[in-house]
Amino acid sequence: MAESNVSPGAAREPRHGVRIASIWFVLSVIADLLIWFVWGPHFPPGNMTSSAASQQLDFKVLAVVAAPVMMLIYVFFLYALVVWRQRDGDEEDGPGELPGAARAQKVWVSVTLMLVLGLFGFGTYQLVVPAGAGAGEGANPVWKPGGGKPLQIQVIGQQWLFTYRYPSYGGFETRQLVLPDNQPVQFDVTSLDVIHSFWAIQLGVKADAVPSVNNVAYTIPRRTGTFTVRCAELCGIWHGAMYNYGRIVPVAAFQSWAQRTEAQSAALTKILPPFSLSYSPNEISDLAKVYTDGGLTGAGGQYYGSSFPAQP
Repeated sequence: MAESNVSPGAAREPRHGVRIASIWFVLSVIADLLIWFVWGPHFPPGNMTSSAASQQLDFKVLAVVAAPVMMLIYVFFLYALVVWRQRDGDEEDGPGELPGAARAQKVWVSVTLMLVLGLFGFGTYQLVVPAGAGAGEGANPVWKPGGGKPLQIQVIGQQWLFTYRYPSYGGFETRQLVLPDNQPVQFDVTSLDVIHSFWAIQLGVKADAVPSVNNVAYTIPRRTGTFTVRCAELCGIWHGAMYNYGRIVPVAAFQSWAQRTEAQSAALTKILPPFSLSYSPNEISDLAKVYTDGGLTGAGGQYYGSSFPAQP
């Protein structure tokens, strides 16, 4: 009878690859379910508008794709640490080449290539379908939203506040940003002095405010509520105080507010510069005085408004 090369007491080497894959698969499924259904709905900037919901979806998809990759790294590391650690008295070298290493490399390259190409396609789709929603794309955006003519609102940055003009309602200007629910909005963002950045956080809208430049961003409000507006570009000593709050209201409430504000602001609107998509402070005389007299207490194209001291 032929003798066997394997001693009767020798233990059979376990299938490490199957073990690792099984652990990885279970943990990845759990992680992705938690991300999508538990954690994802709380991702910033929320779902208050179409642009915010689009950005939240982007974060959720990226997190769901990234979680299995990270799980594979963690599982392999911990498995190796526990199973393949050096034991006392073990002085042997490890194998020079692991069986199936070439195949594993091909699988890794193929999977990561598909992930990258898939994310490229998804990112392109998200950039085109929301029609530039939430992204300042200059004066002539490549993609514009459908669904009817948007409500135009001009955002004017100045040291150190934002004001808003409503050309559809006589061009009145106010420090209140009020939006109608479920109606497309077009923000035309500009500045009177230095570069600012209009960031309506919960709306998922951010666009630079540049003097003599019109920067367009779109969104569609999806539910009523309040949101925060901040300047996201260092613009001077009172940059940290350049913020206010806006609100989304039902359409009827918005129309009532807009008509009432238009009537109340008629005297101020007459002395403001005519509505334009951009302004040059050097070409408008006494602009700072007009703003101060109207209660729009920014600098009006100068460096210090009446509400700010000359020194911090």
